[in-house]
Amino acid sequence: MDHNHTSQTPGAQGTPTTAPGAQRRVLVVEDDPTIVDAVAMRLRAEGFQVQTAADGPAAVDTAEAWQPDLLILDVMLPGFDGLEVCRRVQSQRPVPVLMLTARDDETDMLVGLGVGADDYMTKPFSMRELAARVHVLLRRVERATLAAHTPRTGILRLGELEIDHAQRRVRVTGEDVHLTPTEFDLLVCLAHSPRAVLSREQLLAEVWDWADASGTRTVDSHIKALRRKIGADRIRTVHGVGYALETPTAAAAEGA
Repeated sequence: MDHNHTSQTPGAQGTPTTAPGAQRRVLVVEDDPTIVDAVAMRLRAEGFQVQTAADGPAAVDTAEAWQPDLLILDVMLPGFDGLEVCRRVQSQRPVPVLMLTARDDETDMLVGLGVGADDYMTKPFSMRELAARVHVLLRRVERATLAAHTPRTGILRLGELEIDHAQRRVRVTGEDVHLTPTEFDLLVCLAHSPRAVLSREQLLAEVWDWADASGTRTVDSHIKALRRKIGADRIRTVHGVGYALETPTAAAAEGA
């Protein structure tokens, strides 16, 4: 298979579609030919346009020239690694990134989330789950795009934490906090039930649309990344159960 092949699905980039994968461009960056062929084949079957790259420099060049809607990005790459690819691509334009790692190392995962990745999967992974994660990430971006053109509506205030649903913006003590689309949806899920403990499985189903308990480590890593941005004391861990958003006793209020 030609690893620089682009499927010829017609249509304009960024146009809202009814079919989940129609017209969307996915760049798969992976140096293992077996994995890249399998991923590309599955995504093309889902209706995506796909290009591939096998090293860091080629990934950055292809992303700049082709303007993909989403990156699937291996951490370990020749040239320079996936973390550097993520940094460089995100500096050009914001694009959702699903990182792949062969190491089940939480430090690597947190670094990946810190440089702009929205989600990650640890090898080996199922193609069904990968396709599901891709659809979820693209739906989040679509929601964020629609929100940017939606008139300002209610703001949820929980003490010094302020969540603007319409604009998908978060402020802590009056300062804007940059969250990835995944982090925003995770915070909103917790904020809709302040102080209530939500299990990892609940969060996985609500935020990731994925009901497989094998993904609960993903929830843990995103919670850690979110704590770094909004304050560690705002999210309480209930060991063996899940997480709760801590709020001042009488803080929850809807404002215009």
